[in-house]
Amino acid sequence: MQLFSQRLILRSWRDSDRQPFAEMSEDADVMEYLRPLSTRDARHAWIDYQINHQSSHGFCMWALESRASGIFMGAVGLLHVAFAARFTPAVEVGWRLARPFWEQGFAMEAARAALRFGFEESRLTEIVAHASFRNGRSRRMMAKLGMSHDSTEDFDHPRIPESDPLRRQVLYRLTRDPWLSQRDVL
Repeated sequence: MQLFSQRLILRSWRDSDRQPFAEMSEDADVMEYLRPLSTRDARHAWIDYQINHQSSHGFCMWALESRASGIFMGAVGLLHVAFAARFTPAVEVGWRLARPFWEQGFAMEAARAALRFGFEESRLTEIVAHASFRNGRSRRMMAKLGMSHDSTEDFDHPRIPESDPLRRQVLYRLTRDPWLSQRDVL
């Protein structure tokens, strides 16, 4: 499985991705707004989950690499939301990039490729995104992707403890028709 954008490849996971994914997952800045993957087993389980999701559903949070260099850059893609909430069942778009690749438009480019796949290849009618209320970078990106936010849909993540400041999540949505009408402009 491979998706291509101008500078990027979104592809199936390889064993050689495990080490750079582990290093990225140990970076406190990368993980600031994400649930921690603090052990080797947890990091391997996260990748194994993606591989199984790809096999079952035809998509996952794919490994992201540079077309120019082949360097592993992070993970971007689509997932079935794996918890119960008012908006589930749903498919979400998500991203996590290693810090050297921030602020260069890579996450946006990869997320657009994932959305294109979701709406045009998988024929999904809606894709959501959620992030910690505190995660301003992801919230700005969701808006730039054309996703809409209604604060009445914000929610407490059921898998994050009540005392955790990341528990409160914002929910953004994008449906297929607006995507199709804006895709050529993006």
